[in-house]
Amino acid sequence: MTPEEVAPATVGERFWQERRICYLTTPRPDGTPHLVPVGVTYDPRTRIARVITSAGSKKVRNLRAAGPGTPVAVSQAEGRLWCTLEGTAVVREDPESVADAERRYAERYKPPRPNPERVVIEITVTRAMGTAKPAGW
Repeated sequence: MTPEEVAPATVGERFWQERRICYLTTPRPDGTPHLVPVGVTYDPRTRIARVITSAGSKKVRNLRAAGPGTPVAVSQAEGRLWCTLEGTAVVREDPESVADAERRYAERYKPPRPNPERVVIEITVTRAMGTAKPAGW
């Protein structure tokens, strides 16, 4: 395929590839929102967003307390561009999932520091909203 045959990336695709801080909202046990800055990667092919973090973090504790399939949202904004991805989250700690998420994080941000307690919050995205949605929404 020649460069001319490759469709240019949409604003939404670029928006989720460029380095920027995002925000993750998880529910606390009392139902109130817990909002924290995070790095997020998004795979438009599978519609999965990933957040790497420590197993003992509050966001992971919130998700474990709520159980698999907990509704969450990740969001990012820059100027007039913004996008929120909503979906259901699970915590993955198997080495393959962690390594895959670390690789994706390194592509968007930088190689993550070593962390033997690292897990992945994997979000199956069910809704996208904003002025810079990924293609297909």
